[in-house]
Amino acid sequence: MLYLIPCVYVFSFLFAGYQLFQHKPQFILRFFIFGLPIYITALSLLNQMGLGGLMPLFQGFKELIVVTALGYLIYHQTSKIQLTLIDKLVLAFFIYTSLYVFLPLGDHGFTQKLLGLKSLSFFPLIYFTGRFIHPKLINLNANFSYILIVSIVAGMVLLLETITNVHLQTYTGYAEFFIRFFDTEPSGNFGLSWTFETSNGLKRFASIYGGPLELGVNTLFTLAALLALYTKDNFKFQLNQLGVIALLVSLLSIVFAISRASFVSYFLMIYVYALVTKKSQLLQVFYYGGIGVVLIIGTINFSDNSSAYHVLQWLDGLEAIAAKPLGMGLGMSGRVSGAVGDNIGGENQLIIIGVQAGIIAVLLYVAIYIALIRFSIQQFKLKKGKIKKLALCLLLIKIGMIIPTFTANAESYVYNAYITWFLAGLLNTLSFYKTETKQIVPQHG
Repeated sequence: MLYLIPCVYVFSFLFAGYQLFQHKPQFILRFFIFGLPIYITALSLLNQMGLGGLMPLFQGFKELIVVTALGYLIYHQTSKIQLTLIDKLVLAFFIYTSLYVFLPLGDHGFTQKLLGLKSLSFFPLIYFTGRFIHPKLINLNANFSYILIVSIVAGMVLLLETITNVHLQTYTGYAEFFIRFFDTEPSGNFGLSWTFETSNGLKRFASIYGGPLELGVNTLFTLAALLALYTKDNFKFQLNQLGVIALLVSLLSIVFAISRASFVSYFLMIYVYALVTKKSQLLQVFYYGGIGVVLIIGTINFSDNSSAYHVLQWLDGLEAIAAKPLGMGLGMSGRVSGAVGDNIGGENQLIIIGVQAGIIAVLLYVAIYIALIRFSIQQFKLKKGKIKKLALCLLLIKIGMIIPTFTANAESYVYNAYITWFLAGLLNTLSFYKTETKQIVPQHG
């Protein structure tokens, strides 16, 4: 049964590639939705199957499909693209960080710098893939429903893990995969890594995902998709059977991920949802439950080993940025440096950017983030139907990811990152359209 996971990963890639060959670029989302949640688990099992020699190919599926789809969309682009503020900011970030490949900075060679650039600045390519695709090709309700189905499957696996008290990753070759390809020895009490347990030794589960923290972040995205899918234009929220199951599964997942950042973000998203959709009764629950919120916030202190490690990493990163405000070079923080055991400030997305490419790159990234939140609010207020749903989803997930951005390499959560940036580009394209009855038509004829 476990070997169905790599089969789904490979097949979803081949299916998306075939559909692209058939001039259907929208099916790239099927690979994002079905292939990327199981990315690490599939790679671990492929290595366990003796296919480790092909690992660079399997790892490159996600980048290959994006670059191919983007090239296809650019080649078939017939109308002139009007660059928006967000477009310009994303493009500026990509161009600016790309220059660091050629600058004589850091301890890494050209190849490692390219890997560092991919880790740091691949998201603009995903964004413009969503930006160049025609909105009529995307069935938003269907794709959101697929996201909920994936979350339910993940929840079933998570429930089985909790009942048996055994990590799925003990059967998938997780530790062996990281030893072979990242030179990372198993750590923690369960032979996996420290992230699979709390500071007091309590087990944390990851289900089909790459780790418990990724489970928490992906649950945030599931919640955003769920709230957007079942919210009508008049703000009425009505769940069907799929929605009820997915909501219950999301609660189960956020509890057993035992991630404080994701847990607080989960309820922050519900609070923001209540605000923007004017759910007064739901807001009252939050206001009267203020004591509970204080208790939750009170658990986020810096007394345990995990929190202390975050702080130490932040301080190291901030010191490096203060010493070299234009950056130390690509690969000096994040995945590339982490793979060689010489990471600087790797527990904060902004610090990871700042250590490598300096303050200017951080400011550009923050500007993109803020612009997307403001733009999502604007589109949610002004538009209806498909655009309104998409704007609500993007607003909620960007709000929900604020805390994880400060505590992790947020862009490394590929499932959440790939779909979110694709949807961000799609929303920008949709802003040039208006809804009339059930049809999307151009604003200018």
